[in-house]
Amino acid sequence: MSSENQDHPQQHIQYFWEDLPVGKRIEMGSITVDHDEVVAFASKYDPQPFHLNDAAAAKSMFGRLSASGWHTCAMAMGLMVRNFLNESSSLGSPGLEAVKWLKPVYPGDTLTLFQEIQDSRPMNSRPDVGLTRTLWEMFNQHGEQVLLMDGWGMFRRRERGEGRSDTAG
Repeated sequence: MSSENQDHPQQHIQYFWEDLPVGKRIEMGSITVDHDEVVAFASKYDPQPFHLNDAAAAKSMFGRLSASGWHTCAMAMGLMVRNFLNESSSLGSPGLEAVKWLKPVYPGDTLTLFQEIQDSRPMNSRPDVGLTRTLWEMFNQHGEQVLLMDGWGMFRRRERGEGRSDTAG
């Protein structure tokens, strides 16, 4: 068995590139923001006072402790991996087009993530790989959008597409 098959045993893959048409929307699940995790993440990666300390945050424009936008992205990534990418033929991502933090995220908020496929095409240089451009939208328990991420993903195709032959480098 090749290492590629060990990383993604075909019998466990629910989503190949062909299963991700433009317009497909999938709920990625929910997470409740934990106060101690907000502080721990900020202590290590974004040590601004309004992410670290309740008293300092009360004096900030947020009015109370808020999660770092990068922490919000990390929570979204965790939901994506656990509820979608681990069940897919994902080969990683060449990057994001945009990340927008639209509203503050506070401890106690329950965040729900959705993805919607915006664009889909075979990869020119790799006929066995398809690209998808996806919007990830995260909403709090009040239905307010708190995060928007727009980026590309690479997924193994169920069947090799048209393109160069197997013998071409």
